[in-house]
Amino acid sequence: MLTKVYGSAVFGVEATTITVEVNTDIGIGYHLVGLPDNAIKESNYRIAAALQNNGYKIPGKKITLNMAPADMRKEGAAYDLTLAMGILVSTGQISEEKLLSQYIIMGELSLDGSLQPIRGALPIAIKAFEEGFKGIILPEQNAKEAAIVETINVYGAKNIKDVISFFTSETSELAVTKVDMTKEFYQHLEQPEFDFSDVKGQESIKRCMEIAAAGGHNIILIGPPGSGKTMLAKRLPSILPPLSLSEALETTKIHSVAGRTLSTSGIMTARPFRSPHHTISDVALVGGGGYPQPGEISLAHNGVLFLDELPEFKRSVLEVMRQPLEDREVTISRARFTITYPSSFMLVASMNPSPSGYFNDPSSAMTSSPAEMQRYLSKISGPLLDRIDIHIEVTPVPFETLSEERKGESSVAIRERVIKAREIQALRFKKISSLHYNAQMGVKHIRAYCAIDSESLALLKSAMDRLQLSARAYDRILKVARTIADLDTEEQIQSSHIAEAIQYRSLDREGWLG
Repeated sequence: MLTKVYGSAVFGVEATTITVEVNTDIGIGYHLVGLPDNAIKESNYRIAAALQNNGYKIPGKKITLNMAPADMRKEGAAYDLTLAMGILVSTGQISEEKLLSQYIIMGELSLDGSLQPIRGALPIAIKAFEEGFKGIILPEQNAKEAAIVETINVYGAKNIKDVISFFTSETSELAVTKVDMTKEFYQHLEQPEFDFSDVKGQESIKRCMEIAAAGGHNIILIGPPGSGKTMLAKRLPSILPPLSLSEALETTKIHSVAGRTLSTSGIMTARPFRSPHHTISDVALVGGGGYPQPGEISLAHNGVLFLDELPEFKRSVLEVMRQPLEDREVTISRARFTITYPSSFMLVASMNPSPSGYFNDPSSAMTSSPAEMQRYLSKISGPLLDRIDIHIEVTPVPFETLSEERKGESSVAIRERVIKAREIQALRFKKISSLHYNAQMGVKHIRAYCAIDSESLALLKSAMDRLQLSARAYDRILKVARTIADLDTEEQIQSSHIAEAIQYRSLDREGWLG
């Protein structure tokens, strides 16, 4: 008897429907074809035990299972449930009353028949809807994530018995999973976990972070240990505009593929904050591997990637970020496939100003020679610094400020100003689909939207001559000044905006090392 069951394979951040054909014939044997990997080849042992422990079996017949399309490699144990249901129907152990062909069925089986969560539930549900399936059956842990796609019926099962009952009984306990998107999506916005009100002092740094958030600018914090660089970076997501629904879905798809979205809501409701260790490999950062997975820069999509102690990262790791920072996506090419992951993130980096860490700390003596400092700073390439708009020096907070009981301005209040500035930018760039905020402007757009008067031009020329700023600082200063003007709701960039933007180019000063 020939039976067809449907599963799904995730390739990059998109899903492809897999047809599992199960044929039983006279003889004895179990033949699984269609480019399965080792995890799928071992599925017959898990399936046999799960069926045995639930009153069914793999009968002594010749069973041939084909996973089509046969030229696409299938990976992972998520096909266990698909194969098991095909075997049960093909061998006549259950007679389906509901058509098996109307559902995508996925799940990893334990030996007792319980279902383990899978990866990629959201892209699988999206693909199932696009191809006209009536519903999708998944492990219970994945149900809320898939139920974000409200246009398809999603059923979460705990055990293979639940799935068998769904197809054979009129009194199945499986119910359609529903998610209240409004409640889940907006409930976190009022009280962020990390709030700028907890930061004592550092008013100039908080202002700089507000500018970075308003324009989507990459930023590097330079300061001695204990000056608050990490504390400030962790609070940056709390002042970024809330995720739109389309951004949330796009971000959730990436985390779903990586198996990181088993939350109570099913959808990513807050902007991601990723902070990889400096020992990370280039593959872990950008993605790829034998079984392609999104890297840290894709997991930070629509959020923040924080690189603490930037010079400690391997040079090769930092260099692979240059293309994703420019194109806002990363393409992984191999002999048999090419995968593109989105990677539009804000880069926040921190570093000590010298190997000892205390070069610009007014309370400590400098313990590194200029040569040592030059060698330390040269670990960061010029092309990478080219893609960082804001450089800011962070100094330790005095005890008197730390002991104050007065709280600083809250993240919610700062975020309101950031949102207004982003709305101004969205209106400005509404006819340019590739631009959403100031940091994305190229040279052509800078000339069009960052015009300055003669007074501002004279100020900028004087600063570049006096501070010996490099040529690459010119466009960055104009972009940051444009954002400062947006925060002040000024249509024209003023000389005061240029003056403030000049302060945020510390590493461009040729005399910075003293």
